[in-house]
Amino acid sequence: MKILWQYLKPYKKQLIVGPAFKLSEAILEILVPTIMAKYLIDEGIARGDTGYVIKMGFVMLALAVIGLGCALVCQYNASIASQGFGTRLREAVFTHITKLSFKELDAFGTSSLLNRITNDINILQQAVAMLIRLVIRAPFIVLGSFVMATIINLKLGLIILATAPIFALIIWLVMRKSIPLYQKIQKKLDALSLVAAESFDGVRVIRAFAKQKREKKRFENEAEAFAAFSIRVGKISAILNPATLFVLNFLIISVLWAGGHQVHLGGMTKGDIIAVTTYISYIMTAMLVVADLIILFIRAGVAKERVCELLTTAPSIADTGTAEMELRHESVLTFQNVSFAYSGSEKALSHISFDLKQGESLGIIGGIGSGKSTLAALITRFYEADEGSVAVFGKNVKEYPLALLRQNVSTAMQKPYIFKGTVKENILQGKPDADAACIQKACAIAQADEFIRDLPQGLDTPTEEQGSNFSGGQRQRIALARAVIAEAPILILDDSSSALDYATDLKFRKALAAQYKGTTVVISQRISSIKNCSKILVLDDGEAVGFDTHNNLLHHCEIYRDIYASQTEREVSEGV
Repeated sequence: MKILWQYLKPYKKQLIVGPAFKLSEAILEILVPTIMAKYLIDEGIARGDTGYVIKMGFVMLALAVIGLGCALVCQYNASIASQGFGTRLREAVFTHITKLSFKELDAFGTSSLLNRITNDINILQQAVAMLIRLVIRAPFIVLGSFVMATIINLKLGLIILATAPIFALIIWLVMRKSIPLYQKIQKKLDALSLVAAESFDGVRVIRAFAKQKREKKRFENEAEAFAAFSIRVGKISAILNPATLFVLNFLIISVLWAGGHQVHLGGMTKGDIIAVTTYISYIMTAMLVVADLIILFIRAGVAKERVCELLTTAPSIADTGTAEMELRHESVLTFQNVSFAYSGSEKALSHISFDLKQGESLGIIGGIGSGKSTLAALITRFYEADEGSVAVFGKNVKEYPLALLRQNVSTAMQKPYIFKGTVKENILQGKPDADAACIQKACAIAQADEFIRDLPQGLDTPTEEQGSNFSGGQRQRIALARAVIAEAPILILDDSSSALDYATDLKFRKALAAQYKGTTVVISQRISSIKNCSKILVLDDGEAVGFDTHNNLLHHCEIYRDIYASQTEREVSEGV
């Protein structure tokens, strides 16, 4: 709770004022049955004094109006506190997520992160509102009604008190059974969200292979599992209201029987009986509210654990570097005995060593799963090497602030992600302060200028979510322009021209070589994309099996020679 308190702390005033006014409203409400019994019924109606009855009626109306005002003040403060708390917490969680490394993001999963920042925080937000509005009022109504009923008649008060252990037992049994189920429900919701997200993101693949029925079945299975747990916990939670009503109705019968007997003997008035039964109805209503609050706070407890788990998860990559970057250092990129494995998997890279000098470019090639993209991710510290060291411009990447490192290492990802906005906004993510000339230059290098000119609104053409209104090649060229415009000293092209035809790819490489003066790291499946690089690193199953020039590798590296032989005939036939 200490973790969440810092987000509630700015609303201490609302946390005090809201419950105080709600308590005032509850006190006024508690007084009404006694005023009605002692004055309105036993004095006014019993004596037939119409004027007195009207007078006391106005008194009760005034109490109701004042109570309404108190309730509105409480509601206003509850809204400010709960909405403010939810907003601050949601912003904090989002900011924390952006600081997590890929390792933690992979562990949580996108669907779970989305549910924690939306559904879980919504539950906590609702719990804060109820904390201010009802947590004090409901118990006070129960306790106050019992005290007032006891003041009116001690024996009837003791009858009411005798039911308290029964209520406590019902609540304890429900909590014991439901808390573990609510934890499972949240996990099932994560799984359901994951299946839905995969189906929406992969809708083209699903339809291409006519797998709609299979995906529908997957979703139905997860939905049914989620529904089964929800129904199960719903059945348990549903016991609270009828069980509470049963006990309270039994209590009313007991009070009416005992009270009626005392009225007959002259020990109580009719007004007293009405007042006590009214207090029991107050207790009944308040207990139902308490039952609902218990369910809400059980869910909030589970949500709190999930949100706090996320907030207390520290990034595995610490941003503690303070070193400056010396761009003229002789070595641009150095891997020294680097090994890395994803969580729960075998090594993706094993003992990789090479040194890239100023003025050199690096090509990386290998089969699928050989570790090419993983190697690129280690340069920018998306992941941390398990063994060995990665150095950029002569210093270990751990010595640099992450922002500085990534400003000087621009990456065009293997999967081009286009954000909703405009073409221009997507390109400017690489360099927000770039002028029109820089944008034009980047588009020209990326071979994107021609198709952008043909767009209805040019650079201001809207881009849908994930660039769904553009072809794969167009998305890739926008992503290339975004990487090139940064003008970073190191440019990593992670198989980022795979959707381009050979002719366009060739134009891009020529334009890049002519206008980009930094160090290029090209990851590709195509020999033609990397053969002109100063050095080529050949990977096979995570190991470096060659590091040399194109011509030398043809003579000394069998794997490279096999890749070259398999592609040469196709490239010749396509006129490359």
